[in-house]
Amino acid sequence: MIVVDTNALMMPVECDVRLFDELRRLVGDQPLVTPEAVVAELEKLADGNGKEATAASVGLDLVDRCEAVATDADYADDAVLELASHPDATHAVTNDKPLKRRLLDAGVPVISLRGQHKLAITQP
Repeated sequence: MIVVDTNALMMPVECDVRLFDELRRLVGDQPLVTPEAVVAELEKLADGNGKEATAASVGLDLVDRCEAVATDADYADDAVLELASHPDATHAVTNDKPLKRRLLDAGVPVISLRGQHKLAITQP
């Protein structure tokens, strides 16, 4: 399973990335999960104004393509790390640099933006 972070779901608007096509290109068809804390973060961001709110609204539409999973963590980054540390998790998707470092330190391969409209995998 692939764990998807908040900013990954916002990439289609913010970075003009075809997120699901890129994930299929990199890792094939795998189940996508996102923590419920990520859904809550998207809802909060979508209530604002501007490009970030628009990206979050699109992210909320896209989150339907993922399974929302409950975690012990309330903070989205901690929840992503919790799910990505599960034995069934193969990758996490994020552009958040501090979270990416935490994931790599935990031995989790990270899929993130590389170049203008492409994703790439960074191995721990």
